[in-house]
Amino acid sequence: MAFTNEQLERYSRHIILKEIGVKGQKKLLNAKVLIIGAGGLGAPAALYLAAAGVGTIGIVDADVVDLSNLQRQVIHTTNDIGKKKVESAAETMKAINPDITVNTYYKFVNSKNILDLIKEYDFVIDGTDNFSAKFLINDACVMAKKPLSHAGIIRFKGQLTTILPGEGPCYRCIFKDPPPKDAVPTCKQAGVIGAMGGVIGSLQAMEAVKYITGVGELLSGYLLTYDAIKMEFHKIKLPPRGKGCAVCSDEPTITELIDYEEPACELKQAKGKG
Repeated sequence: MAFTNEQLERYSRHIILKEIGVKGQKKLLNAKVLIIGAGGLGAPAALYLAAAGVGTIGIVDADVVDLSNLQRQVIHTTNDIGKKKVESAAETMKAINPDITVNTYYKFVNSKNILDLIKEYDFVIDGTDNFSAKFLINDACVMAKKPLSHAGIIRFKGQLTTILPGEGPCYRCIFKDPPPKDAVPTCKQAGVIGAMGGVIGSLQAMEAVKYITGVGELLSGYLLTYDAIKMEFHKIKLPPRGKGCAVCSDEPTITELIDYEEPACELKQAKGKG
C-alpha cells in the first residue's frame, strides 16, 4: 500500500522514527486491536491507538455514559451523557482519525461470546474494572493464543502487564482465583484519581503499538506498578509461565470458560521481586 499525502503528514512523527518508519506504520494500519471496556482505561487507550493509525479497533462495552464517568473517561463529553459508550467512543475516534475502522459491540463479554469477539483481532486490551471480566478475558486469550494487555487502577495506584500465551505468565499465574465477594473495595467505594486512567491506559496503548511493530521489550513476565502519591514505578519480575497455573500450564485444569460474579474494580498487590 502507498501512503496518501495526508497520511504521510498525519503519521510523519512516527515515520521519522527509525524504529517505526514506513514499514512500522503500515503494520499499524493493517493491525486489529480489541479494547474491552470504554471506561477509565479503555478511553485513553482507544484515543491513542486511533491517533496512531491502528487500522481496525474494536470497542466492547454494555454501559451508557454517566456524569460520574467524565472525571476520567476522556473519550466521552458532557453532551454524550446517556449515549452508549461504544457509540460515543467510536465518534470521537473517527473524529480524530477518519482513516480507521471502528467496530462497536454493545454487550457484556461472557463465556459464550468472548471467543467470537477476540478471534479476528491481533491484540486485546483489558480495560475492564472487575475481577470477573479480567479472569474471563485472560482465560479466553490464553485458550485462543491472543496477546493481551491487563491493567487495573484504584485510588492513586495502577498496574499492568502484557500476557503472551505460550511464552510468559498469564493473569492466573499472578492471581490464582478471584477474591471472595466484597473482599476488595470498588472504585465507587474507594475512589480513583482521574489521571490514573490516562497514565495506565496510555501504557496499554504503548504495549499494543510495540507488539504490532515489534519495537522494544514488552512487559511479558513483569508486572509494572505505579504509585502516584509517591510518584514511583516498580517493575516486578513474575514467576515463569505455567507452574501450577490452572489455565496456561501444560496440563491445565481449567479447559472451559467460567463466568464469575464479582463486584467492580480491583487492584491487588502481586508477590515478586522489584
